[in-house]
Amino acid sequence: MKIIVCVKEVMDPDAVNNYAVAGRLEIGADGKTLTQTAIPKLMNGYDEQAIEAALRLRDAGADFTLTVISAGPEPDKMLKHAAALGAQEIVSIPVDPAELDYHSVATLLAAQIKASGGADLILCGRQASDDDQGVVPALVAESLGMPVVTVARAVELVGEKLRVTRVTPEGDEVVEVACPAVVTISNEIGDPRYPTASAKVKARRVKPTVVTPGDLNLDEARLQPRVMLTKQFVPEVQGNCEFLQGEPAEVADLLIERLKADSVL
Repeated sequence: MKIIVCVKEVMDPDAVNNYAVAGRLEIGADGKTLTQTAIPKLMNGYDEQAIEAALRLRDAGADFTLTVISAGPEPDKMLKHAAALGAQEIVSIPVDPAELDYHSVATLLAAQIKASGGADLILCGRQASDDDQGVVPALVAESLGMPVVTVARAVELVGEKLRVTRVTPEGDEVVEVACPAVVTISNEIGDPRYPTASAKVKARRVKPTVVTPGDLNLDEARLQPRVMLTKQFVPEVQGNCEFLQGEPAEVADLLIERLKADSVL
C-alpha cells in the first residue's frame, strides 16, 4: 500500500497574528506580499495532522510506504521534519508560489502522483492556514479520478476500504470509501506527535527528491493561474466596549433593547 501526503509551507500563523495585533504587519510595495522576514515558516498545521492520520494507520498495523510531497519554494526544513516523523520519501517540486494558483498547484501534485505510480490513499490538510481556500485536495482528486472525503477526524482501514469519520455541523458522520481515494484531515483529529531526537538526527541526512515541472512534462500553458492575487491588505481593527449599569434584571432588559436596536435580535 502507498500513502501520499501533500503538504504546504506557510508562515507561522501565530507569529502573523502577533504582528497584526501589534500593528506591525506590513504589506510590501507590490501590495501583495508581507515585508516581515523574521516570521518563521513551517508546515501547515492541517497538513501535519494529515501525516498524523497516516502514522495512526501505521500504529494500527497497516503496512504501507509513506511519501510526502510539497510544491512551492524548496522547503528543506519542513520536508526533513516529515522524514523525522516517519516519511520514507520526501519530494519537492520547486516553484514560485506567486506565479501559481490552486489549480496550478493541484496540477503539479497530481502529475507527480501519476508519475510516481499513483497512490492507494492521498491525505491532505482540510485547508491551508494562509489562504484558507481548501480546494487543492478536491482538484487533485478530480484530476486523478478519485473520490474525495473531506474534514475527517479519523481514518481507519477496514478490509480493502477506508472508514472515515467526518466532522459536520450536525455531528460526526461515518462513511466508507474504496481505495484509491483522497481524504482531507481536520484539526479534530488531535495534536500531531513530535519526532524523537534520534529521528531528527537521521532526518538531517535525508535529501528530498527534486522534481521540476519539466520533469513532469508540464508546459507553461497548463500551469497558467486562473485566479490572480491583485491586492492584499491588513484591515483596521476597532473595538468599542460599553458597560451597562444597574440591577441584573434591568441590565438584561437594557441589553435586549440595545440588541434589538442594532438589529442583532
